[in-house]
Amino acid sequence: MKLLGPMRKLLPLLVALALAYVGVSQRQQPAAEPVARAIDDHALTQAISQHRSQIQVRGQGTVAKVLPEDRRGSRHQRFLVRLSSGETVLIAHNIDVAARIDALAPGDSIKFKGDYVWNAKGGVVHWTHHAPDGHHVGGWIEHHDRHYE
Repeated sequence: MKLLGPMRKLLPLLVALALAYVGVSQRQQPAAEPVARAIDDHALTQAISQHRSQIQVRGQGTVAKVLPEDRRGSRHQRFLVRLSSGETVLIAHNIDVAARIDALAPGDSIKFKGDYVWNAKGGVVHWTHHAPDGHHVGGWIEHHDRHYE
């Protein structure tokens, strides 16, 4: 019982340290991807209009055109997506890292997350796949209820 006196003085400090540790460790954990994968084209249309690059975006649209595969270096499946704003972006999906999107055709609806890089033609979204080495935020594509990353 004699130890209770000194412990009472330390208890608030120990509780504060424990709460601080829990708060820091929660901030370091990446936020879980919401199951519904809510899409907000606003950041993407803003990036296009402001000529911004190297930003993480989410979008959705309609496949406007399927382009030939890029086979230089890492292979990429390429296609144009028309957004609800009327803008088009090129999706460059690395098929050496992620699965090829099956039966992709003009008119298909698509959702995506990746890195946007502006160019005069509307820009490119790449990193639409997981990060193999874990040193980059992963992206994804959803097509016909199938998830590609």
